[in-house]
Amino acid sequence: MDNTGPAPIEAVDRALQLVNVLRDEGSVSVKDAAARLGVAPSTAHRLLAALVYREFAVQDVDRRYLPGPAMVIRERESLPLDALRVIVRPALELVFERAQETVQLLVRERGNVRFVEGIQLDAPLRVGVRSGDLMPAFSSSGGKALLAELDEAQLDRLYPLGLPAWPTARVTDVDALKRQLSKIRKTGYGTNLEETEKGVCGVGVAVHDPVGRGVAAFTVAVPSARFRREDIPRYLEALHAGVALAEGLLPDASVGA
Repeated sequence: MDNTGPAPIEAVDRALQLVNVLRDEGSVSVKDAAARLGVAPSTAHRLLAALVYREFAVQDVDRRYLPGPAMVIRERESLPLDALRVIVRPALELVFERAQETVQLLVRERGNVRFVEGIQLDAPLRVGVRSGDLMPAFSSSGGKALLAELDEAQLDRLYPLGLPAWPTARVTDVDALKRQLSKIRKTGYGTNLEETEKGVCGVGVAVHDPVGRGVAAFTVAVPSARFRREDIPRYLEALHAGVALAEGLLPDASVGA
């Protein structure tokens, strides 16, 4: 029998510490987890793998760990994502028809956004649709549009330890994020200039429920090789048309956090 591993209570404590890190900071790597816990990377990897198995964590394309479905905390009663997907699908199709680029529907889950639905452009050079993926909200155009719905006190509560690390992030601290969100509140849209990943740019607009709360977002995702700032008005025209349709389709109940 192998008795070289940590005692059960010690292992549980370490796993709970990692849950707290994911909750407060939004992401963690195996190396960071090992350093925080004072354990070998192999031990940290096993703990993170256990969290993934129980859906407390998910792994992104850069092999960092993000909060999983079991950690989602809704701030109000929500419409199931499957229902949201069906309700706003016609609006998403309208955005796609007018923008002629990949489009996505996403919702905010604390400091992250979850990609719920998308329509992918059928072209050799295109942005692929994400489905179910989590990503820091401050790196996504739609995530920024949703964060701009919050006031400064809410942002401070959302990021009590500052912004989590993200490989391609351009905004790295809460004060800089607040300045960017102030501009987004004036323009009404967020942008992503290779901030989610290299080679991808985007424009995002929030979708509001009948009482005016930002509950989801539509984004247009464009390969950076084809993205031009002068095309932003055209993307916004498509997004605003889709948002207007979606907001007319949403029921009175809120659809997300």
